[in-house]
Amino acid sequence: MTDETTLDIQDCRHPVVEKTSRESFVPNDTLLDCEENHLIILTGPNMAGKSTYIRQSALLVILAQMGSYIPARSARIGIVDKIFTRIGAHDEIAKGQSTFMVEMSEAADILNNLSPRSLIILDEIGRGTSTYDGLSLAWSLAEHLQKQKVRTLFATHFHELTALAQQYPGVKNYNVAVKEWRDEIIFLHKIVPGATDDSYGIYVAKLAGIPKDVIDRSRQILTQLELQNNLKERIQLKPTVEDQSSFFSGSADNATLEKIKSIIQAMDINSLTPLAALNKIQVLKEMVELSKTLDEGR
Repeated sequence: MTDETTLDIQDCRHPVVEKTSRESFVPNDTLLDCEENHLIILTGPNMAGKSTYIRQSALLVILAQMGSYIPARSARIGIVDKIFTRIGAHDEIAKGQSTFMVEMSEAADILNNLSPRSLIILDEIGRGTSTYDGLSLAWSLAEHLQKQKVRTLFATHFHELTALAQQYPGVKNYNVAVKEWRDEIIFLHKIVPGATDDSYGIYVAKLAGIPKDVIDRSRQILTQLELQNNLKERIQLKPTVEDQSSFFSGSADNATLEKIKSIIQAMDINSLTPLAALNKIQVLKEMVELSKTLDEGR
């Protein structure tokens, strides 16, 4: 234990999850301080272990400060005066508070009471409202925490937040590694530097037993959203030939090239997995083929 603000735990493990899990627990490192590593944006697939990782960091701080041994190879822990958490989703119907109201109340409590020696654990912010509302709130909250330079682990599926690392010092991107093999996803549960742009939510839905036609349709909708980047107006049950023709009307080649250009510019090459890269290429190929077909029809 030190009087510094550095929180450096090597090969840390979650004592409860490790004890109850049927699989071998994968240890990870945690490094936080109030200078170069004070806000960690953690992205990655559902079921990969983001929640376990951020919770174990807080739990080990509590154990260490009460004088207990902790499951880790080594630890240097700067004294923490308060631990704040925003985890899960629940409502307070008896008090007239919706799930999102409870979420915002907890976030407000954190922002109004944190100190330079606090440790903040955020497991999703803004997911209880519309996508744009939620993303805006999550982004603004992350910016505020960055300015406060308070030690924070922020797990999120808003992949857009990873752009903060390019804008502000002290913000670092990490993700939970996965291995893609024969259309299957293997969760490695290892925290590695960098961002990811895929949550594999449809894959998890498939594992849960969602019917195949629902899974297939969700993939179609996902492709439409990625191509058109409009969450409100662009989802249609069945795009007609007329709809596609109107989209490419005028200068079809120029419209297609502009779409392809915007998709390529939005890619994060350093964090793109091989399978995700192939999927992107397939999307671009389908755009070109559709444009060519429509041109031949005219």
